[in-house]
Amino acid sequence: MDNRSEVREFLSTRRARITPDEAGLPAYGGNRRVPGLRREEVAMLSGMSVDYYTRLERGNLAGASDSVLDSLARALHLDDAETAHLFDLARAASASPVVRRPRAKPGAIRPSVLRVLAAITEAPATISNSRLDFVAANALGRALYPGVFAAAEPNGARFTFLDPAAKQFYPDWERLTQDLVAALRSEAGRNPYDKRLTDLVGELSTRSERFRTLWAAHNVRYHRTGVKRMHHPVVGDLELSYEALELPADPGLRLSIFTAEPGSATEDALKVLASWAATAGAPDSSATPTHPVADR
Repeated sequence: MDNRSEVREFLSTRRARITPDEAGLPAYGGNRRVPGLRREEVAMLSGMSVDYYTRLERGNLAGASDSVLDSLARALHLDDAETAHLFDLARAASASPVVRRPRAKPGAIRPSVLRVLAAITEAPATISNSRLDFVAANALGRALYPGVFAAAEPNGARFTFLDPAAKQFYPDWERLTQDLVAALRSEAGRNPYDKRLTDLVGELSTRSERFRTLWAAHNVRYHRTGVKRMHHPVVGDLELSYEALELPADPGLRLSIFTAEPGSATEDALKVLASWAATAGAPDSSATPTHPVADR
């Protein structure tokens, strides 16, 4: 991906969303020709010259110090995810175009990780990578996502944006699409040379107007915990809390576990789903990888 373009669009969209009042600046009369703050206002708030900030917003973050980036993050009211994204873009700008993050060696998911998945028997659990590929799941995890796992290479974003069944499966489809694009945008900043990510973004941009619109907003967000509502084709409505846990020994992979409130209708539905998965619903009774994870 074009780092200069990514930087330019990210900074300009962040600047456009902040009003002078929100930034603590006096609002003078007359019409402003640009939404949000002007470049000179961001420069003043960041403690840098207008020329230097203009250079940064034109896409040249190469050589920007941590203190400069911190000042810019404060001036633009960036949250933790946006600040991390800004630093990722700066690192990518300062690196040689031929320097890429080392790829993991080809191979299946480690057996010990699969044993962990298999040991989780009362809650759906999945393992996904930073491109939102589902690379492994326990039996209940597969049963929870029948539409996703119907694909040869299950991918959460591809299902959500391209499968017509997704809007019925996810009652909060619009909010979920925002979260997924924000997660992919964050990964693009961390690893701009990931060809498979670039290919996925290209495919979704070509085939989904919703994805194109959200991608152009340059929003980033952490997607580590929360609540997901689903309308499952077998057991009906579910409201599940999830926790996404990074696997330190496997960079780029995370384990997601879904649980229901004790005594809730969702807890009862999960028991029915487990029974269905053990019989006709899911052919695999143990945790299994969905496809190799040669380049996470």
